[in-house]
Amino acid sequence: MQTPPVKDGPRINEDIRVPRVLLIDQNGEKQGEMPTSAALEAAEEAGLDLVEIVPNANPPVCKILDYGKFKFQEQKKKNEARKRQKVVELKEIKLRPNIDIHDYEVKAKAMTRFFEEGDKVKVTLRFRGREMAHPELGMKLLHKVKADFDEVAKVEYEPRMEGRQMIMILAPR
Repeated sequence: MQTPPVKDGPRINEDIRVPRVLLIDQNGEKQGEMPTSAALEAAEEAGLDLVEIVPNANPPVCKILDYGKFKFQEQKKKNEARKRQKVVELKEIKLRPNIDIHDYEVKAKAMTRFFEEGDKVKVTLRFRGREMAHPELGMKLLHKVKADFDEVAKVEYEPRMEGRQMIMILAPR
């Protein structure tokens, strides 16, 4: 036996199988609670569809409107919302424990730009050879980064050693 296909979206016209509904007419005026058959007749008279807007209410709220136009408006809203959303990227800045002042300023400028664009920044501090003997120098540098960007970014992942590198993640405020 084959099951009928499941329709997505609100129920319309004869698909509404509840005995009573709260009706809102095409002008947006509340007509009150009435039998579903009477609401269907009112929709037919207006030459429009009866669409279930709030199915979980007691009784369900139905509105008389043009279903095609309603679907089009919903699609437009979804597309508009998709256009406006910003995907947060994770940018990485690589440092060394004995970085020069000017080099640090260049990296800091890049980080500032990333925060202005709304992206997160992963600060990676790589240790090589004998630099591993002084992880406190790396920690000191990451605390300096944290202090410099305190007003524009918050620390999402505290500085931590992972193998030969120290990692910290900052997110824009």
